[in-house]
Amino acid sequence: MTDIDRIEEPGPLLDMEAARIVEALIFASAAPVSESYLADRLPSGTDLRAILSALKQSYATRGVVLVNLDGHWAFRTASDLSFVLRRDQNETRKLSRAALEVLAIIAYHQPVTRAEIEDIRGVQTSKGTLDVLLEAGWVRFRGRRRSPGRPVTFGTTRDFLDHFGLEDVRDLPGIEELKAAGLLTGRIPQGLTVPVPRGDDDADSDEDPITQLDLEELGLLTPGGEADE
Repeated sequence: MTDIDRIEEPGPLLDMEAARIVEALIFASAAPVSESYLADRLPSGTDLRAILSALKQSYATRGVVLVNLDGHWAFRTASDLSFVLRRDQNETRKLSRAALEVLAIIAYHQPVTRAEIEDIRGVQTSKGTLDVLLEAGWVRFRGRRRSPGRPVTFGTTRDFLDHFGLEDVRDLPGIEELKAAGLLTGRIPQGLTVPVPRGDDDADSDEDPITQLDLEELGLLTPGGEADE
């Protein structure tokens, strides 16, 4: 009997054939798979959420685990085994302190404009710093602020969540967790707070979504082109 044969939720046994299809689709994909993609390939009436929950539980103690990245699913190496693989991975370029600061501001304050990033940091942010984060795939153009000049807003990506082992941007640590991890040391200003990050489903009445025309103006698309998903 395989693990998939033992997957069951309280109540009726899950549709094992549907569970095998879900497992195969996620395993075969090079990128995290959306729930809508999975649902389109399953029989009508299949309880996809129950299948994903059961698969996640089944893989929880194995060498690979099933993770949810903002509604997209993927198999990843168990976090406690990452040291085994690290020696075989190419060393990635380390981010500069400026890039790390900008990334943290975007993660916690998104959607945020370049001017707002500079206001928080107290120094000017170079285009090169933002370009590094965009090229790394951790930051994206999210929308346009409804204010004079319609400045572009920035937000994080699923690759950011994947890299840092987060299911949702709201899983980022709060101030007490940062203190406990030793990431906030020295004299901490009185009244310092860490904002609760907002996800894509948190509507912002002062922001319009990025359109194809916006991407063309930003030089990310040729006229009439299509954006990558």
